[in-house]
Amino acid sequence: MKKLFAISGSLRERSFNTALLRAAASLVPDGIEVELFAGLAELPHFNPDLDVEPAPRPVVDLRARIAAADGVLVCSPEYAHGVPGSLKNALDWIVSSGEFTDKPTLLINASPSFMGASMAQANLVEILRVMGAKLPDAAVVSIASVSRKVSADGSLDAETATALRAALSAFVTAI
Repeated sequence: MKKLFAISGSLRERSFNTALLRAAASLVPDGIEVELFAGLAELPHFNPDLDVEPAPRPVVDLRARIAAADGVLVCSPEYAHGVPGSLKNALDWIVSSGEFTDKPTLLINASPSFMGASMAQANLVEILRVMGAKLPDAAVVSIASVSRKVSADGSLDAETATALRAALSAFVTAI
């Protein structure tokens, strides 16, 4: 059984990004388990003075879950043409400990705008590559007008489901 760890970059209770990760969990091939991280809001603000042993408990938990996963799914909105602060904070806690080094990673960016989330996506690709994550080209996905593609119950329209299934397939193959 392969294990994927999923991180939503949104703290919203009814986040489209979290809904996409839940949908992705239902689309993965047999033999794949997806765990959705629920502790993003619990992480302390990154401070290098606190990045010592023992690290704060929520940080230790995040690092352990990433280390134990065969791959990581990251789904993020774009805020002010960039990465949401809560997600950047989580990634900052991982830089020095190295859990993303050689970790296969699937990046999904979702936006309510028809223009997509290309700036946040470019930002995250750069950040994750600097951290050493493996980002197969087919595992970087942008979903524009997400509010029209994900229903209130979390189901996806056919086009989005097909695109997400293809990205997940390429991602699982890369693992």
